[in-house]
Amino acid sequence: MAKQKQTKRPATDGRPLSQVAALPYRVVEDGSVEVLVMTSRETQRVIIPKGWPMKNRKDWKSAQIEARQEAGVIGDIGRKRLGQYLYWKRLESHFALVKVAVYPLAVRRQLADWPERHERAQTWISAEDAALLVDEPELGAIILDFSQSRAARLLAAGAKTGGRQAMTAPAPQGLGGSAA
Repeated sequence: MAKQKQTKRPATDGRPLSQVAALPYRVVEDGSVEVLVMTSRETQRVIIPKGWPMKNRKDWKSAQIEARQEAGVIGDIGRKRLGQYLYWKRLESHFALVKVAVYPLAVRRQLADWPERHERAQTWISAEDAALLVDEPELGAIILDFSQSRAARLLAAGAKTGGRQAMTAPAPQGLGGSAA
């Protein structure tokens, strides 16, 4: 599946650039929410899958595609964003302010192989731990708010309907290079 990138407008006009992100999650047996986090390719920061909006695709669909390409997860994505956060993106010659819209992704399946598998470490952790590990306070707040809402459980329950079972026990590579 080839990436379809948006043409990025220059960040010189003072407005932030736009990206989309998926918040991959699952509801475990005790009812708590776990989030799949991964490392960025260059700085090894803890992040969620995100990327540029794709031409001729809705933002939520672009976020779903990014999650498959960057984290190897497939699931049911919410079409309403959970929120947005700002961060500074390192570009070739400068930093640019980027506004990221976050969409929930109830994970049904984790692929054994995906395009960026060897470039990132990933692990499932509690929403509380994920909120602490991400660098962006606004993203941490989005993760916590979502994990404590009824929406997380409703979306996960929706992923179980129609014969599709929500994911319950993957064994992804951990952030420290070991199994989760």
